[in-house]
Amino acid sequence: MAWSPLLLTLVALFTGSWAQAMLTQPPSMFGTLGQRVTLSFTGRSSNTGGLYVSWYQQLPGKVPGSGLRTIIYGSSSRPSGVPDRFSGSKSGNTATLTISSLQAEDEADYFCVLGCPWAEVRPRLLLLPFL
Repeated sequence: MAWSPLLLTLVALFTGSWAQAMLTQPPSMFGTLGQRVTLSFTGRSSNTGGLYVSWYQQLPGKVPGSGLRTIIYGSSSRPSGVPDRFSGSKSGNTATLTISSLQAEDEADYFCVLGCPWAEVRPRLLLLPFL
């Protein structure tokens, strides 16, 4: 089976003032189905190291807040029903979501929340056909 090239685009929206979070993933890259993808960000403040991380997935076409699915909670725990290709980790002030083998159904908005609702970074992962 041949893999189709895909364009991966990440758009980050930073809301609130949590520790001046910054996205460390480039805004776009090329990839293919089955590729390993990592979304990560680093907080610039020393008070972020002790906070737990949760990652949420919202599928395209859904009203914001509806159809929200927990992908990772407690920094690295995965709820039942979430494929094991998703994993989370946190080291110091850096939180990471990894998709080990990218699938078409992984196209979604991914929300990362640390410790409080105003501490969210919202990377958007889009899978688009490469022309």
